Amino acid sequence: MPEVPALPGSLTEPEGRRSGLSETVALVFADGGALSSALQGFEPREGQRRMAGALAETLSNNGTLLVEAGTGTGKTIAYLIPALLSGRRVLISTGTKTLQEQILSKDIPAVSAALGRPVRATVMKGRANYVCLHRLDTAKAGTFKTLADVAAYRIIATWAEDTETGDRAEIRELPDDTPVWSELTATTEQCLGSECPKYGDCFVTKMRQRAAESELVIVNHHLLCADGSVRQSGFAEVIPETEVLVVDEAHQLEDVATQYFGFGVTHERFDSIARDAERAAAVPGADADQLAALARDCERLRDASRAFFTSLHGAAFRLGAPGSSERVRFNDEHAAAIADDVVALKAALEALEGTIALAKDASEELLAIGRRADHARGDTALLTHADDPSFVFFVEMRGRHAALRAAPIDVSTIVRTLLLERAQARVLTSATLAVEGKFDYVRGRLGIQEAEELLLPSEFDYRDQAIIYLPRRMPDPRSPEYGDQAAREMFALMRRTQGRAFLLFTSYAAMRNAYTLISPHAEWPLLMQGDAPRSALLESFRQTPHAVLFATASFWQGVDVPGDALSCVVIDKLPFASPGDPITAARLDAITAAGGSPFDDYQVPLATLTLLQGMGRLIRSRQDRGVLAILDPRLRTKGYGRRFLASFPPAPITHDLALVERFLAA
Repeated sequence: MPEVPALPGSLTEPEGRRSGLSETVALVFADGGALSSALQGFEPREGQRRMAGALAETLSNNGTLLVEAGTGTGKTIAYLIPALLSGRRVLISTGTKTLQEQILSKDIPAVSAALGRPVRATVMKGRANYVCLHRLDTAKAGTFKTLADVAAYRIIATWAEDTETGDRAEIRELPDDTPVWSELTATTEQCLGSECPKYGDCFVTKMRQRAAESELVIVNHHLLCADGSVRQSGFAEVIPETEVLVVDEAHQLEDVATQYFGFGVTHERFDSIARDAERAAAVPGADADQLAALARDCERLRDASRAFFTSLHGAAFRLGAPGSSERVRFNDEHAAAIADDVVALKAALEALEGTIALAKDASEELLAIGRRADHARGDTALLTHADDPSFVFFVEMRGRHAALRAAPIDVSTIVRTLLLERAQARVLTSATLAVEGKFDYVRGRLGIQEAEELLLPSEFDYRDQAIIYLPRRMPDPRSPEYGDQAAREMFALMRRTQGRAFLLFTSYAAMRNAYTLISPHAEWPLLMQGDAPRSALLESFRQTPHAVLFATASFWQGVDVPGDALSCVVIDKLPFASPGDPITAARLDAITAAGGSPFDDYQVPLATLTLLQGMGRLIRSRQDRGVLAILDPRLRTKGYGRRFLASFPPAPITHDLALVERFLAA
């Protein structure tokens, strides 16, 4: 690993000089210091100074620090400067690719100016973001069935001739939902590694080389988890060794780890194996008999896969937590048919493996596909046996497509041992990390035992910039009339803000119902999630005066709309995780089995953090003003409502729309 030059106060210096880091950091953030001198319009922020100072101490002591840094703190600069001044290699993990790019393009230039030196930084993304030159070479325009797909293929092929990074984010004109891109990237299973004829030119290889030469590596939580998984196998690493880990948007880490360290099988997975096998075998001079045998195997695999996933439709399937009384497997109606389909599917995979193994002069790519078939057969066996009590097994339906999945019930040990303990010093931060002023919930969920804690309020003046509206009379959220009354309240608020609103819902059904009721009477442009890609919707909202956006979960966080375009955020219900969700249900069972209270220990804290993320969309700068409205009456009528209110920003609360109107007019 290349040496990173030691800097003043660096932790690469002798032990006796390490205490200088705190003093050096304090000087950078001081009035008249390097930051204020280098950055035009820089405003000293007490919270930012405190956070930077706490980081310096944590880096000096090789400890763990939890920081809730309210909006406006400037937390990115607060962790970048101490981390870089430490002289150690730093890994930053963010919640989104958008935040990765923001750190690289906006924050690092500012830090570089303040430190008076260049910062060697690299953004690393997952494989799916980079075109695979080998798959691009072997693909043909005739592979794709529609004119739109052929056009997308040609856009990618032309761009690939000139790009230096191979990163899809460079292609602005490529539709978000084009299926062509996935055909031209390589998953970990599909990658041939050093055996690939394009290995020397590979964009993923070059990205890793740049990262190995950088002092600062910026990843997202998905790639952090991918690296943890690979390191667990003991074979390799995705991210180079680093000494300091900063987890930004740390409130998302449990969800991402749950997704990543689970596994599943889909028809698309098996179809991809068959499609790749046919493509890899169809080379000049291929043996005709072998090609025919392979084609039969591939069609047999597709048929078996279709039968298996069709039989999963309507199949109740769940394995509960240890000690749970509810340990459902496939219901009796489906069990026999599914068992037969599993046998057929595994036999089809085994036949494909056998044909590939016997093929004369089989390419490395074809042999790798045989290994993929073997792994898929193993996963199918694990999923259908469903005998690991640390996982919840379930059938997932997305539209008309079924998938069989498993997810870890508790990821705390995984997060601690595979992700956090990879570094000597660790910092986890977010605008929403504490519940009722305590970090107990996030500590438990992420397996954090010993840590320093810092709770920094927002730098914004919520008492002057915002008002919280809780309607005085609302029906029970479970009642049939709730949706109609919620739509009336939303419409009344929009009349007072002249649109300029986010309407955030806990379900698609509630969102569509409100849109149906409001749209005939609205005087403002209405946008709804699902009508266009997320990025396009946000751009339309920013550019369209008085627009209103109807949205669900994915818009509750990571959305930044400062200024007059957004003056009202309305949340229809408290965002409790559905107990009908198999992962949630298994976690509730596990808490009960351990003697805890599922509602108090899990449901309320998780809903609180989600609610605060939604509320955080409103005030994004010192100039913003607006209304936060939560329509759910349980904030006032239930005892646990006080727990939510205790975590709210310090804005005045009203039940009177007339006061909302006067606030907006002030």
